[in-house]
Amino acid sequence: MVKKKPTILVVNDDGITAPGIKVLIEEMQKLGHVVVVAPDSPQSGMGHAITIGKPLRLDKVNLYEGVEMYKCSGTPVDCVKLAVNKIFKGKKPDICVSGINHGLNNSINVLYSGTMSAAVEGAIESIPSIGFSLDDFTYDANFDPCRPYIVSITQQVLNNGLPKNTLLNVNFPQGNDIKGIKICRQAGARWVEEFDERVDPHNRDYFWLTGKFQLEDRGEDTDAHALNHGYVSVVPTQYDMTAHHAIPELNSWSFDV
Repeated sequence: MVKKKPTILVVNDDGITAPGIKVLIEEMQKLGHVVVVAPDSPQSGMGHAITIGKPLRLDKVNLYEGVEMYKCSGTPVDCVKLAVNKIFKGKKPDICVSGINHGLNNSINVLYSGTMSAAVEGAIESIPSIGFSLDDFTYDANFDPCRPYIVSITQQVLNNGLPKNTLLNVNFPQGNDIKGIKICRQAGARWVEEFDERVDPHNRDYFWLTGKFQLEDRGEDTDAHALNHGYVSVVPTQYDMTAHHAIPELNSWSFDV
């Protein structure tokens, strides 16, 4: 009996024409039937935003032969929601993969990432989900060294599934000499915000957000350490933001109301 190919939902935040999603589509075609739903324009840094104040557009496009593709006028999370509810109509895909993002989404960046938020939304829908990102922001980034790892990691998730409420955050180091895979925890870090202040032709102030990434965690078991030493970082990630360890302490407080 011929085994049924898995159905794979591919999304991203860099937009449907980004080079990273093209590579991800090519690799997913080796594993199953691919359906793509991606933003019609770049949506980097959108986090888990959804569109509520204006209509959404969803248009079928033909960019790659043999691939069912749709462009969406909304955010990465909108893409997943529309895919589940309007394209798959309740018959969920076997896996959701997001990326490949142009730029890292390790450490605290996971909170800002549209790439990872799309994967989180997939996990919320009980779909095994993975976010893929590369340490290279350039348009002509070299994704080729990532290819075998993408296939291997995705195949493992297809074979084994993921624990409940869990998704994977996968980041690739830049360069051709990837040393292997490290299962990690998220490094503690923050962005030190800076704003470039300018004046427009109407003499009104405006600002460009810049900033510096400040690593505050030197642990050798972190994603930052793995990436800095040439390894692919794989962080099992959850969307339950409850600080479970703090519940006993808060229960000891006396609320005098």
